[in-house]
Amino acid sequence: MENTGLKETNKQYTKRGLLRYFLKGSVALFLFAVACGMIMTFLSVVIPKIIGFTIDSVIGDAPPPASYSGIVELFGGIAALKDRIWIVAIVIIGIALIATVFKYCSAYFNTRANEILMRRMRNTLFSHIQRLPLSWQTENNTGDIIQRCTSDADVISNFITNQFFTLVRVVFLLALSLVFMFTIDVRLAAIASAFIPALIGYSLFFHVRARASFKRCDENEGVLWTYAQENLTGARVVRAFGTERKERDKFAKQNDYYTGLWVRLERFMALFWTTSDFIAALQLLFIVVIGTLFCVRGGMSAGDLVAFVSYNTMMLGPVRQLGRIISNLSKVGVSLGRIAEVMNAREEEYTASGEPLSGDIVFDDVSFAYESGKPVLANVSFTVPQGSTFGIIGATGSGKSTIACLIDGLYKADSGTVTIGGRDVKQIPPPTLRGNIGYVLQEGYIYSRTISENIAMAKDGADDAEVRRCAKIACLDDNIAGFANGYETVVGERGVTLSGGQRQRVAIARTIARETPYIIFDDSLSAVDSETDAKIRANLAELNGAATTVIISHRISTVMRADSIIVMDGGKIAERGTHAQLIAAGGIYKRIYDLQTALPDEIEKEADGDEK
Repeated sequence: MENTGLKETNKQYTKRGLLRYFLKGSVALFLFAVACGMIMTFLSVVIPKIIGFTIDSVIGDAPPPASYSGIVELFGGIAALKDRIWIVAIVIIGIALIATVFKYCSAYFNTRANEILMRRMRNTLFSHIQRLPLSWQTENNTGDIIQRCTSDADVISNFITNQFFTLVRVVFLLALSLVFMFTIDVRLAAIASAFIPALIGYSLFFHVRARASFKRCDENEGVLWTYAQENLTGARVVRAFGTERKERDKFAKQNDYYTGLWVRLERFMALFWTTSDFIAALQLLFIVVIGTLFCVRGGMSAGDLVAFVSYNTMMLGPVRQLGRIISNLSKVGVSLGRIAEVMNAREEEYTASGEPLSGDIVFDDVSFAYESGKPVLANVSFTVPQGSTFGIIGATGSGKSTIACLIDGLYKADSGTVTIGGRDVKQIPPPTLRGNIGYVLQEGYIYSRTISENIAMAKDGADDAEVRRCAKIACLDDNIAGFANGYETVVGERGVTLSGGQRQRVAIARTIARETPYIIFDDSLSAVDSETDAKIRANLAELNGAATTVIISHRISTVMRADSIIVMDGGKIAERGTHAQLIAAGGIYKRIYDLQTALPDEIEKEADGDEK
């Protein structure tokens, strides 16, 4: 089987399987929290029974039930309890205090389990996303990815920690309440029970209806996050073009639509809660009226009615919570599905970095398209001999940067092969491939840290001397000397406080620190003036004499000293050769050269003409 660079062990998760995976390490704590909650619930259910006994047998004259005789004798008999009724109050307070202790233990272990769950979810999602191919990253909006890893993760955590825990407690409380209610009066308990299926069935009806609405709300929240993220990261462009109002209107329009979705959903849920409140109130009315009739006719004691109403009230709240939990199941299902889409995306194989690579870079009849039917490269073939400098020039959209991405394994060729030292890059694990290739992008990402940290982050253990050496090679040292804090100057997000040329040189210095046998410069000197460009190339030539270097540029002066140059046009190689050969050929390269070198002369002639 061909090694595609992707894990063959990539596991496809169902919603249930994903939940089990996230719960590893926290299940025992959740179970302990549930056990404490069940004990607390049992103690709470016992209290109404004691109150009913007190009303009938301690305050009243009814003989105590046989099941109470042993406990009554412990306190000196019924006569003693009548004389010292405060004993009953102390017993009730004692039970309530014990229930409070178990409630604390339940909340503590539940919260601790939740933090473990959230830590596992966050670490798993972040680690998984780091291993996904660049193609997946570009196909999915950043705001939507963030929303799935934050809001959707919170929905799952909240359901397990609060709602699922409540569900277990509700079922246990419902069972206990019904048992005690049936022991008090079978007829009244049957009437009370008849309303339960109606409430649950009504909740299920709303649950099914609300599922699609919750999904639309989540999806549009992701769109809203994307607008915000793009605006914040592109703040300089927004300010430069004065499009603040346009961006604000675009965000407001999406925000209004998103708000409208939630308003309609909440209106729908408000109808559910209002009608379920009415059903619950109707049930309680029936119980009180019929129970009172039973008491008047002597079929039920006052204490039993008080206890029964207490149990019924205990039961009604949880049953209505059960409806809410069932309704929220739709939202949890949506969130689990959205996270499962991320987790089921196939990872690249991130094994330990292997041996150093060496040998020629060879493109053999390579074709590639980002979208089907729209080729970016078509039947491209060339060889970059080991230790040589290879130049690539061409118009925007001609496929230059795509070649760099294919060499670095960020994308896979649709047809043909890209090899390094005879090994197909598809068969080289990404850590090995990218550990041997220094890749300087045109827009090198600069982190909101110090300049020193931005350079040193490419190499573990890089000291200050190493950082300064790399900065000097990138012709950045003089600029840094002019900063108030020198190398400890903190740059803004994405290096906003640096000029375009300075950002590019920080990225170059960072790549130099890696000391890789292959270096790709993807138009990474475009914001640097010609004189600095020449100095950097001279420094690099002296430093990386043995390194295989690929230089991509729009500027002839940047690639003219390369050992070999190709000219890209429409995804194909239009010309190839040395600088002298391409000039002599009189083709595209020559026309670009004439335009770029003639420009200063034309400006000078225009200036002379103006003076005359």
